[in-house]
Amino acid sequence: MVMIKVLVAGFKGRMGNTTTKMVLENTDFELAGVYDPSASESNLSELPDFENEDVPVYTKAVDIDGSTIDVWIDFTSPVSVYENVKFALSHSISPVIGTTGLTNDQVDELKKIAKKNKVGGLIAPNFGISAVLLMQFAQQAAKYLPDVEIIEMHHDKKLDAPSGTALNTAKLISEVRKQKIQGNPEEKESLIGARGADYEGMRIHSVRLPGYVAHEQVLFGGQGEALTIRQDSFDRISFMSGVEVAVKKIRDYDELLIGLENLL
Repeated sequence: MVMIKVLVAGFKGRMGNTTTKMVLENTDFELAGVYDPSASESNLSELPDFENEDVPVYTKAVDIDGSTIDVWIDFTSPVSVYENVKFALSHSISPVIGTTGLTNDQVDELKKIAKKNKVGGLIAPNFGISAVLLMQFAQQAAKYLPDVEIIEMHHDKKLDAPSGTALNTAKLISEVRKQKIQGNPEEKESLIGARGADYEGMRIHSVRLPGYVAHEQVLFGGQGEALTIRQDSFDRISFMSGVEVAVKKIRDYDELLIGLENLL
């Protein structure tokens, strides 16, 4: 069986580090390289966690030979992810993207590039199976309980707010729910931002605290009843099963997909 050659972008971050270890441990994958513009190493073996691994470290995308890479896993930052995905697609490398922060216009442009080059790719707001299920359950519940608010809780090092998962949850709910004003139409915030961000009438609240990893609650309210759907990721290892599935399946497609649910 031919091994899938993988590059991990953002390998020095916490998600990137966990992903790098997963790729090395998977007998179906070959770690062909790691990428981080801020890296000072030239080989992965220079790091204590990977001292027995002979894997090149790239600090410039132009140095990466696309013919040696099948899948580009990206856990970088909102600032760099667009150019990273554009590079991968332009070099016929299938991107598996866990980095959030892409704008709608950027996603549309990347979809065009993927379609033109017939390259399969995935942008996943969340790779956790429980998070994917939460989004699907929330969409179903919104058909019957259209008054909804979202609370997402992450570690204090997260760069973007709201999280990609929370935003995608709101987008999925909006597909089955008419835009509406929730709460008292005459309400006034005595402290700006108290009611959270507004997405088509839904309120999204972001919490950033040390000790948290990734958590989300979707709260529904109805006449005399309420429903709360909650998902918790306590360790980054919980995302690896979804990343593994994506790496194995994404080259069977010739377009850029949004959401892990498209591969399950």
